Amino acid sequence: MSTLERARRHLKAHPMTLDAALAAGVLACMVAGSFVDPRSKHDVSWILRTPDPLSLVLIVLAAATLVFRRRAPMTVLALTGGFALVEAVTGDPRAPVAMSAVIALYTVASTTDRPTTWRVGLLTMTVLTGASMLAGPLPWYAQENLAIFAWTGIGATAGDAVRSRRAFVHAIRERAERAERTREEEARRRVAEERLRIARDLHDVVAHHIALVNVQAGVAAHVMDKRPDQAKEALAHVREASRSALNELRATVGLLRQSGDPEAPTEPAPGLDRLDELVGTFRSAGLHVEVARADNGIDLPAAVGLAAYRVIQEALTNVQKHAGTEAKAEVSIVRVGPNIEITVLDNGAGEDHDPQTAGGHGLLGMRERVTALRGTLTTGPRYGGGFRVHAILPIKTRTAVTGKPGEPV
Repeated sequence: MSTLERARRHLKAHPMTLDAALAAGVLACMVAGSFVDPRSKHDVSWILRTPDPLSLVLIVLAAATLVFRRRAPMTVLALTGGFALVEAVTGDPRAPVAMSAVIALYTVASTTDRPTTWRVGLLTMTVLTGASMLAGPLPWYAQENLAIFAWTGIGATAGDAVRSRRAFVHAIRERAERAERTREEEARRRVAEERLRIARDLHDVVAHHIALVNVQAGVAAHVMDKRPDQAKEALAHVREASRSALNELRATVGLLRQSGDPEAPTEPAPGLDRLDELVGTFRSAGLHVEVARADNGIDLPAAVGLAAYRVIQEALTNVQKHAGTEAKAEVSIVRVGPNIEITVLDNGAGEDHDPQTAGGHGLLGMRERVTALRGTLTTGPRYGGGFRVHAILPIKTRTAVTGKPGEPV
């Protein structure tokens, strides 16, 4: 760090030191000005003179007062203005005590608002200039009197300009900081939404396929000794379900890749066009599923198709896990006006059949998916036993979906 930089930081940390240095400089200028007279009786020249003792005392007092200009700017202006007023009325030859009042007026203007600057500036100019013209030893039109008016006006104007620039810079810095905070909050919000979406996808994939693997593995273990052919078939289903789980996990985790990573899988997200495949996996696991469709083969948006697929997948997974071995499930897909309605019913009677009391995040994930598309989801036990899942999804979503086709929302 250079010497100049260290000095600048020290003065910034100790402003009173800077004010003391300024007061010393002003004192030197006023003392030098008090010994020089720009007027001569015969021609325009600079001559030396001897100032009055009172003028020297006023100079020293005015300069010492400037040390406290930041702590009490109005008080310092009043004191220096009073010293300058006394000098303007009594000094002959006159000493430049008004220089301290100009510095004090600049400080007031740079630290207060514009109306205060106008009032205080006009009052200072009027009092000092009027007293010099009316009660001073010089003629009212003397250049020294006009100089007091000009320099006080310059001090007030310069201080107001510095205050305006400081306020402008502060506003720009505050706006930039606020914009940065907004960007950071938006980035955190998007990260949280993306994390929630990925967690929801992982839950749907893992819960579905692991439930199938668990059922088929139990079947294989049960019939391994007596019916090896059926055990082999169950193990084949386990292998197929695990392969499907790995593929979907790979596609989901691929969304987390960075821009420089290898290209992520481009397989479109599942929709109702893969409903038969989904139902087939449950049927192969021993669950009796009936499907009724009255959606007229409508081509749904990718986000709606994915949400419908996941709702059916999660509902059937809950039936497989909680409804018991003899449970049956019914899936109906109906288009009603601008909406498509998904209903999954079962007649299960398992002890932990109600997914709402069995723990987990399946129903919560379904509700979040449907709500994100401005749809509605109702779930609950059926009268006489079983469970019902009913989702209403708008075919034309009102959410701002800007991703690529096939990307989950």
